[in-house]
Parts: sequence; structure tokens; C-alpha cells
Amino acid sequence: MRPILLSGHERALTQVKFSKEGDFIFSVSKDHNVCAWYSANGERFGMYKGHQGALWSVDVDPTTTFLATGGADNTMRLWEVKTGKQLKQWEFPTSIRRVEFSEDGKLLLGVTEKRTGQLSNIYVYDIAQDVNAEQSDEPTLRIVVDELPRVTVAGFSYLNRYIITGHENGCVAQWDAKTGEMIADEYPHEDGASVTDLQWSADRTYFITSSKDKTAKLQDARTLKVLHTYVADTPLNSAAITPEPTNYVILGGGQAAMDVTTTSARQGKFEARFYHKIFEEEVGRVRGHFGPLNYVAVSPDGKCYCSGGEDGYVRVHHFDPPYFDFKYEVEREMQGHMNRRMEQEL
Repeated sequence: MRPILLSGHERALTQVKFSKEGDFIFSVSKDHNVCAWYSANGERFGMYKGHQGALWSVDVDPTTTFLATGGADNTMRLWEVKTGKQLKQWEFPTSIRRVEFSEDGKLLLGVTEKRTGQLSNIYVYDIAQDVNAEQSDEPTLRIVVDELPRVTVAGFSYLNRYIITGHENGCVAQWDAKTGEMIADEYPHEDGASVTDLQWSADRTYFITSSKDKTAKLQDARTLKVLHTYVADTPLNSAAITPEPTNYVILGGGQAAMDVTTTSARQGKFEARFYHKIFEEEVGRVRGHFGPLNYVAVSPDGKCYCSGGEDGYVRVHHFDPPYFDFKYEVEREMQGHMNRRMEQEL
């Protein structure tokens, strides 16, 4: 898989997102700009300028009509993808750490930073589907998170039924997306190990979280039950699920810059790691970044993935045909291994 190297940011990447069709990639970093790229060849087709601080999050709606961004300038902004025009700007007391559209694109979620005197808040806005319509100033739902530590990630489950949040102490919580009432909270990660990412399966019935405790967890959206655990040897910043028919998850991370040694890259700390989704075994790694991977994302059609790194680059990898054939051999081998182990136990 020869990568396409996208160079358009001056500082570390914070998030990368594919459009629903997988033909566009949107990236944000600690500089002020949002970049838009063609995933097929890596050509940059536009930038969205207006933010005055580091950007933490980006998302695109299912029709690739609207783009949402949030950053350290305490604003969440809505853009028209095609023209780059800013359609709406919402202002908050603290920075926006996460933005995400609902499955149908009619709702937009924003998470504010917890700071001295300010709690983390989750805001949900109705999004008018006409680009010429006036967007609402007031949220339809506001959740004040006062019983749990700072919210680090959040998103909508299937049918907009739940809002799932990850927290800085390793907690994952479930909220009623209509009333804002907290339904359940679980602690799949080590206490004190921040949840760094939350990404959904294609149907949003389950999700994967990554954490600084060097693990990623696949969890059911309705019960929060941990379905599978993937163990790495380095703190994780991101985790993504490949769509059917492949059965993989991709993990990205690495040591913090202050802990990096000259041998870290040779030791494989800056690689995208592929694990079998069901059997939880690592099946491969892809190297290339010169620093920790801050985010990984898979195209909805499963034909490529991209990663954004601390080195300021986005790397796009289109899967070669053997990638799709390899899964059958691996699954057969792993199934045989599981069967033999079960026979020994019996």
C-alpha cells in the first residue's frame, strides 16, 4: 500500500474524516484551517478559513452538504461544503472538543471543555437542511455533565436513541438523546486513563473506544457491554472499525512527544495497527508517520484508510487486492486455532 502524503497543515493533526461516499477527506489540526481533499489522489480542493485558534474536531453530514468544526476559539461553526461559505457560528464559554452529526444529519452535537468554573456541556442543535435557511441559535438539548469528569468524546447511536460519551477517567456513559437523562455508566478502561476516541460501526449499534491505558474496547451501544478488547503496547489516541465484509479494527497512537526517544520509531510506536475484530489478534502494522498517530479513519466503502499524525501530515492508504483476499486465510487459520484450543479444553 503506497501511501498518498497530504501536506497542508502547519501543526499536528487532531482529526480526519471521510465523507459518506468516501470520495472526500476533511482534516483539522492545531493550526486555524480546515482542509478538504480528494481521497483518490490526495489533491486539495479547498480550505475553510475563519477559526482563530487550534481546531479539535470536524465532521461532515451524510449528504456532504454541511461541514461542522469546533476549536479552541470557543466556537462551533457550520459550513457549506461546496462553496466554503460559513453558514453559522455558535459561541460558548469554553473550547469545543468534539462535534458530530447524527446518523440522518438532522442533529449536530457539540461538547465543551471543562475548565475552572465551567463544566463540560453537551449541546444538540437541529440543523435546517436548506443551506439558505437560518440555523437556530438555541440548542434543542443541553446536558450539563456534573456527576462525571470531563467529557472527551461523544456521539449519537443508532436512530439517535442515545448519546454515548467518553470521559477522562476511563468512563463511558449513555444518555437519553431526547431528555438528556443519564441512563448508565460503565468503566471499560483503567481508572484515570482518558478515553481518547469513539467511532461507530456502520449501523451505529456498536462502537469502539481507545484509551491511554493502551487498550481499545468494542462495546454495544444499547447495553455498553464490552464485546472485544484489543491490547497494544503504547497509549492509543484513536481506533476505527472497518466496514463489512472485512473484520478488522485499526488502532493509532504512540508515546507523547516528551516521552519519545530516538529509538521509538524503530520500535514501532508510530504505526497503524490492524487487529482482527473477532479474534482480537494483531494481524499487521503500517508505518510511516514520524510521530504519534492522533487519529485514524476508514472510508465507508472500506477501500482505504487515512491517519493524521503529530508530524502534521495526513497519510492515505488505498488497500491492495491481497488485503481483501488475506482475510479469508487469516480467518480460517484463526478459526482452526480456536477449534483446537476448545478441543484441548474439553
